[in-house]
Formats: sequence, C-alpha cells, structure tokens
Amino acid sequence: MAVLQAVKTVLSNRQSAIGGTILLIMVLIACFGPELFPYDTTTDALNKFQAPSAQHWLGTDELGRDLFRQLISGTRDVLLIACLTSLFAVCVGVVLGMVSGLVGGLTDKIIQLITNLFLSIPSFPMMLAMSAFMQIDDAVTFALVLAMFNWAGLCRAIRAQVISIKERDYIQICKVMNLTRRHIVFKELIPNVASYILVNFILIMRNATIGSVGIMMLGLASFDPSNWGAILNRAKAVILNPDATLLWLAPILAIMLLQTGALLLANGLDETLNPRLRKN
Repeated sequence: MAVLQAVKTVLSNRQSAIGGTILLIMVLIACFGPELFPYDTTTDALNKFQAPSAQHWLGTDELGRDLFRQLISGTRDVLLIACLTSLFAVCVGVVLGMVSGLVGGLTDKIIQLITNLFLSIPSFPMMLAMSAFMQIDDAVTFALVLAMFNWAGLCRAIRAQVISIKERDYIQICKVMNLTRRHIVFKELIPNVASYILVNFILIMRNATIGSVGIMMLGLASFDPSNWGAILNRAKAVILNPDATLLWLAPILAIMLLQTGALLLANGLDETLNPRLRKN
C-alpha cells in the first residue's frame, strides 16, 4: 500500500511524474544496463572516433572503445555516488538538526556554530583540495567527501522546523501525558518533516552528481574510466577535434538529463507535499 501511495503521489503532479520517469529510467539503466550492454575495455586504435553506426550507437572514443556502452556502465557509478552522498548527508543533517532543535541551550549553540562554519566554506574548492590530498578510489569515500559539504543546510532547516513544531499544541499534550522523547521524535516530528527530507534527498543527489563529475573531470579521483566525469576528463585533450564531438557531448547530455529529472521530481514533490504550495 505504501508503494502504491508513493506512486500515486508522484503521478499526481506533472513535474514529479516527468522527473520520476526520467530518474526511474536512469535507475533501470544503472541496474540492468551493464548486463544488457556489457562494456568491453579492449582498445582498438585503428577504429578510434568512429561515427555512430549500428555496431556503435554513439561511435567510439579515442581508443576505439564503444562510447554508448561506456555511458551505460558509468551510469551505475554516478547514481551510486549520488545516492550514498544523499544518504550520508541526510542522516547527519536530520540527526544534528533534531538534536539542535529539541535540546537547545549549549548543545544547540555548538551544533549551529559547526553548521555555520560548513555553510561559510566554499564547498567545491574545498572538495577539490580534499580530493587532491586524499586517495578517492571507491564510491563510499567519494560520497563521504561530497556529503561533508551537503548536510549543513538541511541541518539548519530541520532545526528551524523542529523549533516551530515542538511549540504546537499536540506536542505540548504529548509532554503533559509524559510520553517519551522517542515517541515525540519518531511519531510526531519526523512524519511532519518527512516530505521536506525526501525533497532534500533528491536535491542533494543532484548536487552530488555535479560535484562527483566535476572532481572526476579534473582528474582528482582515480575511479572507473567509464564514469561520466572520467570520459569528460579524456575529452578535454581532443575537444577541438570535430570527430570527437560525441565524446564530450554525450556525457554532458546525460548529466543534463539526470539533473533535469531530479529537479522536476523535487519541485513536483514539493508542490504536492508542501501544504503551502499545494493547489486547491
């Protein structure tokens, strides 16, 4: 029933329906694409920069490898990093935001001091600096670096909502009835901010995609060469070659499609789930 309700919510808004469809296709490609279109890493310099054909749908790269299959293989890496980044950032942001809003006092001041520090740091330059000095060769490490600069905004927003909600009558009644703080958090607070957390999960995925591809493009992370950022990194050397147009254009279009899907889904869910934006 919960799954059917979630599908109904997504389909009830045009933006979320289109965005959800795009992301679902991307997820299916990430899950099943590499098995349906296995990527052969064997190089063939004699067939480099071939035009699209029935054998190579997007042509070949500078080493004669199939570009379409590279993109399919790289989709899994990009989505895995984005999802792990969102998971880590949301967990940290929600926990610290809840603690800060509920406990208050010195704890709140310390958490908000740390939060403001991370909000004031220019995230992408810092991620580049960390990537230059850290060995990033797996998805978890990559996601942790990205999540480090994506949790603070969510933490502050959750804190503000918790401070507002905890003063409402039904929360005061829970306190009068001596209900546990665990009950208040999991039965009263989290359900009221769940839609906001979901929307931010999708938006953090969107930001993580740009961050991971950007770091890979600059060559600051040793990762799978089929990753979209790694493809763009190789494309820099041949960007002026007209035969290599698809080498940089194809991953850029894939990134734009993923970004568009995430943005449409987030905006649509916000309109559907946010009472202030919901249309009568």
